[in-house]
Amino acid sequence: MAVLKPVERDVGRAFEVLSPVDGRSLGTYDVATAPEVEAAVARARVVQAEWARTTLVHRAALMQEALAVMLSRQDELIERLTAETGRPTLDTLMIELFATCDAMNYYSKRVKKVLAERRPGLHLLRAKSARVIHKPYGVVAIISPWNGPLILSINPTVQAVLAGNAVVLKPSEVTPDVGRITVEVFEQAGFPAGLVQCVLGDGETGAALVDADIDKLTFTGSVATGKKIGEACGRNLVPFTLELGGKDAMVVCADADITRAAHGAVFGGVMNTGQFCSGIERIYVHRAVASDFIAQVSERMGALVKDRDYGPFILSRQCDIVDRQVAQAVEAGAKVLCGGARDGNYYPPTVLVDVDHSMAVMTDETFGPVLPIVVVDDDDEALRLANDCRYGLSASVWTRDKKKGQRLAERLEAGSATINETSMIYGALELPFGGVKASGLGSVNGADGLLNYSRAFPILTDRFGLKEEAVWHPYTEDKTEKLMKALKVLWGTPLKWLL
Repeated sequence: MAVLKPVERDVGRAFEVLSPVDGRSLGTYDVATAPEVEAAVARARVVQAEWARTTLVHRAALMQEALAVMLSRQDELIERLTAETGRPTLDTLMIELFATCDAMNYYSKRVKKVLAERRPGLHLLRAKSARVIHKPYGVVAIISPWNGPLILSINPTVQAVLAGNAVVLKPSEVTPDVGRITVEVFEQAGFPAGLVQCVLGDGETGAALVDADIDKLTFTGSVATGKKIGEACGRNLVPFTLELGGKDAMVVCADADITRAAHGAVFGGVMNTGQFCSGIERIYVHRAVASDFIAQVSERMGALVKDRDYGPFILSRQCDIVDRQVAQAVEAGAKVLCGGARDGNYYPPTVLVDVDHSMAVMTDETFGPVLPIVVVDDDDEALRLANDCRYGLSASVWTRDKKKGQRLAERLEAGSATINETSMIYGALELPFGGVKASGLGSVNGADGLLNYSRAFPILTDRFGLKEEAVWHPYTEDKTEKLMKALKVLWGTPLKWLL
């Protein structure tokens, strides 16, 4: 279930993909070799050279065509994505199609403004004029994960392509069809053939892509793999963005709306069967409201229905991790209020109490529908425990006092925070999304998303055409004296406030 079955080949390697629901075959694919990866990058470089000369308006128009393709193929794409992930249809719609269509529309409408040429005035070099344009990097490698395979493949592809780059995508080996879908959508929309390509395979294929002649890399996945990619990119002097794991904390204050907080906890913990990096993975609730909150969360979690509200694990070994963490917590003294018993490749929504930071379920990424809850005596204790973690992707604060919520949120050691809301930062495309600590480097989305796929390129021009500048050779005592006087006048008098 949700595993790859090696297929015998006379030459090369291949995998058969099995359904995470019932183990049926979803087809086979050949694993791309290092020479094949290098050939894809070489093709991308040729196409990108021409693509970089297109206008932002032209790119945006084609992206609107890609959006139309997505809408016209909605039913087919839902079926294909659900086959590989086993998710409820609503999860697929919300996480994949809705978010993908929004990204295509949002960035195509704003790329002209974000990447527009700038002409900044120069505060000191008044005899010069300046322009800043944005140049694409060239060939961008995107390595995407299995938990949100389409949105985490297409969203960075949209940004990279609009900025003038070509893309070589390597999706997760267990969700390969998203690679095919991405290429199909862009080519059907009229983008040049070869501008967006995919290479299918496992870690060997990914390593070959990292070491290929790429100009930038975006990776979403595990901390362990992210470290290896960062090391390789460092050796090759290739800029990169890493969006890694999370262990997002939820802080529930004494004055929180407990009903809303309970609803938010369940959604944040169970959406996509808990298989998303900014899902709620641990909760710190004030003692004054803990009993009511725990009761409401447990009731709602226990009422969720298999295959309607949550699906199987997309990757079977992830279910092993969740099962192991819960078992270890129970052995160490945790109490299970609902769930807690594996059901094949499913794990029912689970609530744990009497947990602490000696347990892996409170410190390591779980990536499953498990909500461990700690009761605290005050907000300071909640924040101290929330920050006591090697991860720092996102976090949330729940309180009726929004000013207090802002103050508490600012103290969280995370890449972003929400107040009385959960798991929404990635979907707010105006905002940068990224992590601190072991949760990654760099950010995606917002204006940063487009700017991160381009290089700011300043051009300075002399305005007046003098035969020589005041400080050009030959150096003389007179030039030295004049520069020393200028130093005192410019920054030793009130004139400095005008510069």
